[in-house]
Amino acid sequence: MLIVYFSHSGNTRRLAACIQRLTGGDMAQITPLTPYPQDYDAVVELARQEQRRNVRPPIAAMQPDPAAYDTLFLGYPNWWGTFPMPVAMFLENYPVGNKTLVPFCTHEGSRLGKSEQDLRRLCPQARLLKGFEVRGSRVDGAEPSVKAWLSELGLI
Repeated sequence: MLIVYFSHSGNTRRLAACIQRLTGGDMAQITPLTPYPQDYDAVVELARQEQRRNVRPPIAAMQPDPAAYDTLFLGYPNWWGTFPMPVAMFLENYPVGNKTLVPFCTHEGSRLGKSEQDLRRLCPQARLLKGFEVRGSRVDGAEPSVKAWLSELGLI
């Protein structure tokens, strides 16, 4: 299992680390070549423009190589109702094919939004398992819920 994630504020990174502790999977970060602004309003506006224009921001090469794994956890913050565009770029650079894809996201009220539907559209051959969502402000106390989700999916 490989836990692949994009994180801007650190919430999704902490959730990915929790999944790694519980599953023993490897971990890899989606890193845009041009970092997003730290200012909240600036990053929100840039994310909105990227989605409207269907922009695919370049990302750094990933290690370990996702092609070597059968199961990919895919983590992201919910920006404008779905995953950020660096995640779309990851899916184009590293096609999922018929792998098992397990989404997880952080948010502040929008839950998974339409991200699962967007993943189905971008990865039609993948076996998409039930996603997990948690408010970013509650990530640090989410381990019991993460463990229950992973158990329900039969991944631990």
